[in-house]
Amino acid sequence: MFFADIPGQKEIKERLQRMISEERIPHALLFLGNEGSGNLPMAITFVQYTFCTNRQNEEPCQKCAACQKILKLGHPDLHFVYPIASSKEVRLSEHVMQEFREAFLANNFMNQQDWFDELNAENKQPTIAAEESNNIIKKLSYTSYEGGYKFMVIWQPEKMNASASNKLLKILEEPPDMTIFILVCHNAEQLLTTIISRTQLVKFGIADDDAIVTVLQRKGLSEQTARYCAGMAEGNYREALLIAREQDSNTAQLQHFQGFMRVALNFNVFKINPWIDQTAAMGREKQKYFLQYGLQLLRDCLLLNSGGETLVRSRNEELDFLKKFSPFVHMGNYERIVEEFNKAYYHVERNANPKILFMDMSLVVNELLNIKKPV
Repeated sequence: MFFADIPGQKEIKERLQRMISEERIPHALLFLGNEGSGNLPMAITFVQYTFCTNRQNEEPCQKCAACQKILKLGHPDLHFVYPIASSKEVRLSEHVMQEFREAFLANNFMNQQDWFDELNAENKQPTIAAEESNNIIKKLSYTSYEGGYKFMVIWQPEKMNASASNKLLKILEEPPDMTIFILVCHNAEQLLTTIISRTQLVKFGIADDDAIVTVLQRKGLSEQTARYCAGMAEGNYREALLIAREQDSNTAQLQHFQGFMRVALNFNVFKINPWIDQTAAMGREKQKYFLQYGLQLLRDCLLLNSGGETLVRSRNEELDFLKKFSPFVHMGNYERIVEEFNKAYYHVERNANPKILFMDMSLVVNELLNIKKPV
């Protein structure tokens, strides 16, 4: 990867590049950022830049032997630990390294759910256990294969149990020479304070729309499409990528949203059941995208009602529908409808039964749509 493939984070990129050029890399870094901020791909790119033998324009060259190994997550001095679904066959991260490699290379901005989907372990609790810490200590006691730095990237260290965390404290404070820890974390409040105190914090902010648009355009999207995806993603580049992949199906999404609102407005169990069956058959990622898409349309409804048509992100076909539908979305019900969509998104992520979930949602939205607009 290039640093330019990660939207925003300009100050962080410059800070990491200085660490390498000045040969002053801290022994333990905490890359803290929300999902979609790019802290995992930034960690990999930082390692690649460190090992690269032919850096160009403050980017790894992608061509030297070291870069080629990092691009395949196959460098012998780059080690990974991440949450796993423990079983008799799988006790350590290295037991599913091939799966992790394939998942990351397919989606550099993957989240925990993407990873567990790869493992087909949706209903299991992700953990980093004490046995993993013992293995870290063992691995890092060996000399580096290529005579330079050794990197240990721990993705989602907040998933370490107390025993695993405590076992790491000493080696985090006094690691072997030329050994660098990078902890890639989303929820610092779940980490032991003693872990945090032994690391140098690198805090990732939310990328603005322009930064996301720039990276999406590098991937071949038009400016209009890129800006639409960035606007819907609200700073989460992973979501922007998912939305970009769904662009060809937006007409179908609009029709699905229209169908839902029609049956929810005049609730009829014989009409809602086919819609629910269709939605349940979509699969979780498409259900999440539908809900996110719906939230965008609801926002635009409110803007239309408030005279803010210039701020509306929806496009022509969507706009024609929203002008007719927007009177049903107003200050008297908007917040509660949005809350229902957000609750549904939350429960979809946690494997709720989709038929029960969307039936409940349709009943509540029916009640809310029939609230009269405040005078």
